[in-house]
Formats: sequence, C-alpha cells, structure tokens
Amino acid sequence: MPARIHRLFDAVGACILLISLLSGSALVVRGAGDRVRQYTRPVEFDYFDWTVDAVWGKWVQASISSPFYFEPSSRHALVADYLRLQEQILEAENRLGLIFTDPAIPDPEQASASLRLEMAGLYSRHDRLAPVAEAVLESQVNAVLAGLGLASGGQAIPPALFHITPLPYNLIVSPRDRIEQETSVSLIPDLTADRQAALETQVDSALGFSSLVVPVGGIGAYPTMVMRTTALDWLANTIAHEWIHNWLTLRPLGIRYDAGPELRTMNETTASLAGNEIGLLLIQRYYPELAAAANPGGPWKISLPPAPIDVDDLRRPFDFRAEMHTTRTTVDALLLGGMIEEAEAYMEVRRQVFWDNGYAIRKLNQAYFAFYGAYADVPGGAAGEDPVGPAVRALRDQSASLADFLHRIADMTSFEELQAAVSP
Repeated sequence: MPARIHRLFDAVGACILLISLLSGSALVVRGAGDRVRQYTRPVEFDYFDWTVDAVWGKWVQASISSPFYFEPSSRHALVADYLRLQEQILEAENRLGLIFTDPAIPDPEQASASLRLEMAGLYSRHDRLAPVAEAVLESQVNAVLAGLGLASGGQAIPPALFHITPLPYNLIVSPRDRIEQETSVSLIPDLTADRQAALETQVDSALGFSSLVVPVGGIGAYPTMVMRTTALDWLANTIAHEWIHNWLTLRPLGIRYDAGPELRTMNETTASLAGNEIGLLLIQRYYPELAAAANPGGPWKISLPPAPIDVDDLRRPFDFRAEMHTTRTTVDALLLGGMIEEAEAYMEVRRQVFWDNGYAIRKLNQAYFAFYGAYADVPGGAAGEDPVGPAVRALRDQSASLADFLHRIADMTSFEELQAAVSP
C-alpha cells in the first residue's frame, strides 16, 4: 500500500507542476487582463492558498487509503449519506437567510440561535464525511477512466482529484464590437450581486469593454474545484469535465486554450462531451438505480431542466435554447454591421423576454455570449451559428471510441485542423 501511495503522489506532484505551468483555463490573465486587474485586485480569488489546503487534504486522505477500507455497498451508502447531509446544509442556509431577510423578525440573531447551533453540528459532520465521500468518487472516476483506456498502468494521469468547495466567480470581459472573450479573472466566492454589478460598471466605463460576472460549476485547478450540489449525476459529469481539462492541459489543445476563441470552444466542448459520457458511465456502473430512473423516495437528486414557469399555461412552451440561439444570431448580425448600440439595446429587450418566461438573467451582453457560447456540446443556444461546436461533435461521431476522439482532438492546435479532420 505505501508504494502505491508514493507512486500516486509522485504523479500528483508532477501533474500539479505541469498544470500550474501550462493551464490556460480560468487561471491565466493575458492582454487586457492587466488593465482589468486595476479594478479586480481587491476581490481576486487566491488560488495558491486554496491549492495548498486542498492538496494537504488529499495527501492526508490518500495516506490512510480510506475508500479501500469500505465494501462497495458501504461506499455507495457513504456517498448517499454525504448528499443527504449536503441537502440538509443547503436547506438550513436558506432558512437562515430568510430569517435575516424577513422584516417581521425584529431580532434575527435570537430567532436563529437554535438553527445556527444545528448548522454548526451539520458543518462539523460535513468536515468529517466530505473527504471520504470525495475519495470514494475519485476512486470510481479513476476506475471508469482506466476502463476507457485513459489511464496508464491503471492510474489516470493526472489522477482524478477534486474538492467540493464554494467556487470563485469569473469576470468575463469581451470587446463591445464583437463577441470574444478578451480575458477573465477569478473573484472571491462571496462577492454579492451589488458588488458584481458595480465592478462591471467600473470596467465597462473606464475601459470600454462589455463585462459580466458569472457563476461557474467547476474550475480546472488541481485538485479541481466543484460546486456544492445534491445532484449526483451533475456532480459526476462535472468531476469528469474538469478532469478532461487537466488531461488536455498536458497536451497541445489544452496548452493553447487561450490562443483564440475557436480553441477555447474546442476545449470546452470537448470537456462537456467527454464529461457527460464519463459521468453517465460512472452512474451506470456504481449507482444503477439512478441510470434507470429517478427514485423519488430515495436519497438521490436528479438534475432536470427547468419547467415552464406556469404549468397550467396551455401556450407553446418557451424554448430557451431556441430563443437564445435566435438572440445570438441577431446580435452577431448587428455587430457585423457595426451597430453596437442597436445590438446592446436588442439584448436588453431580449433579456426582459427571458425574464418574463422565468429565466432570471441579470445581464445579457457580449460577455454573456463570449462565456456561455463556448459550451457547444448541444446544438443551438448561446453559441449561435458558431461552426466550432458542430465540428467537435462531428469528430466525436466519427471516432471509434471516446478515447480515440480525445486523443485525436488533443493533438490539434487550430480549428483548421479540426475542419480538415471532419471534412468528407
């Protein structure tokens, strides 16, 4: 066992070094980033301290090999217990927020005393259970990756290490005259909505950009960062998605993540496609009751698309992806014609349409499309008519296996290479 642990952490150490040198995802700031950071430095996220804490936790967990002390059925139950606990914590935090918001409660400190005591117990239990649940899921992801031919000697490189944690926000910056991510900066997790809006106004007014602070579900640091959730299917997909980013970072495509919008979309769409496939295989192998159907009486949560805002409304349901696709293509046409103000006015009108149909989009602008348009694993939506996503999907369809697809696209350094690979 000790030899296995030493080999694992030799690989981890090498991967951390390489990823820190090569990663171009949300951690690297170039070009316009220096000007933007004049305004973001006080609220930027500290990746160094976070990584040191996360790596230490993983080291301690691996040194005792905790997942291997449990039978498979016990590992299954442990993950279920963790998700139940996560749901209790999220519900308690919501109740606490309501107490401090309700104007009818004159003394929220006193009114919330028993709840805060209950939450302290939940947090204490979470601190004990979370590392073991993460280790179980890591071992399961690594086993699935090995079965797909994405491992060396039975060990994925880099090992699939992740940590569930409050995630940084991401400030996305785009030029106003076109939709393109100019730079991005990671911000502290507790940045309130009013401070987000104030920061965007500062950047836009002073530098002439279109900016937007967005939440993210995962970040390809190492160990990877994953948002808190009670949906195991979403969690499995996200762990795999972020592992793919780290795997690509050690290869030409990932190294060139920031070389242009086409390469960023190739990276993100590849990670989304592969992450969904790997996540589904994990669920089928280790949690088959989820793969068959949702179990309303069980501990699991299945992440489902939002329902129409009014289920009794007999009108044709609002198609979010189709409407967002229409919005993006119209904006692209307006910007191509040099009509920047008209495009921005149109986006605000469309934002209100989405709001009226139950989609609370705080700001719809060039930066919104620059960020969400890169995730093109499903046709339509914010990507508009961008040809990169369809080409990535075509390459996956033409590949004999997921591993074949990943090895083919990982060696590419331009969109032209991808186009040549999928041309008839």
